[in-house]
Amino acid sequence: MKRIVEIVPARPGWYARWRLAPERTRCYPVSLWALLEDADGGGREVIGVDCAGQWPGAQDDGTGAEFVRYLFKTPDSGPPEDAEPTMEPHRTGRYPIPAS
Repeated sequence: MKRIVEIVPARPGWYARWRLAPERTRCYPVSLWALLEDADGGGREVIGVDCAGQWPGAQDDGTGAEFVRYLFKTPDSGPPEDAEPTMEPHRTGRYPIPAS
């Protein structure tokens, strides 16, 4: 079991890439970073939670997707080519909350 040590918002430009099929990926903006620690206080890791509520190591996110990697694109360079189309930032630089 792991515990959350700290949570910080992610800056615009960070994405989590997921493999949906052998030749198909999808990126979602990262909403926040969480610092996790093992229950015994030993190992620590940082994970990103994307705007769809997915994170690497989640028991069941319901998508069957496999986490590939995090990537960063400067906000002025636009989103990755495989970004979720409804996740374009508003003028505020914040991403809309996806419908459930």
